[in-house]
Amino acid sequence: MKKCIMLFLFASTISFSQTITSKIEPVSIDQYEFIKKVNQFYPDIPLTKQITNFYTDGKLIDSKQEFDLKGTDFISYNLGIGPYNKRMVFDYTTKTDGKSHGEISLFKGDVYKTIYYDDKNQFEVFLNGKSVFLKKY
Repeated sequence: MKKCIMLFLFASTISFSQTITSKIEPVSIDQYEFIKKVNQFYPDIPLTKQITNFYTDGKLIDSKQEFDLKGTDFISYNLGIGPYNKRMVFDYTTKTDGKSHGEISLFKGDVYKTIYYDDKNQFEVFLNGKSVFLKKY
């Protein structure tokens, strides 16, 4: 019985496995327009010309912005863009704010940003570039 269960689990794993590939590519027009709209309100999200796109079985599932940190306030920088160009998640460290992470989303034409400042022990929500909520811990 144990052998049958193990065989079933092994066969299930093989049949559902997917191949994920990544490619550094020029930013698509849709991706650029999304980043441009976000950058208009949040200049800490820079415009870039290249992006790493992740595909599973040929379908775009996620993207990571490629960004050169030289000459910027960033110490570390990671930004992921969802496949429909409506949401991005970020995690970065700057000299002024320290460690920060959060997400930016488009909703009915507005750009919302939720950011957690780890080093400052505070949480902030922005709407179209203006702070609408701040909580310190």
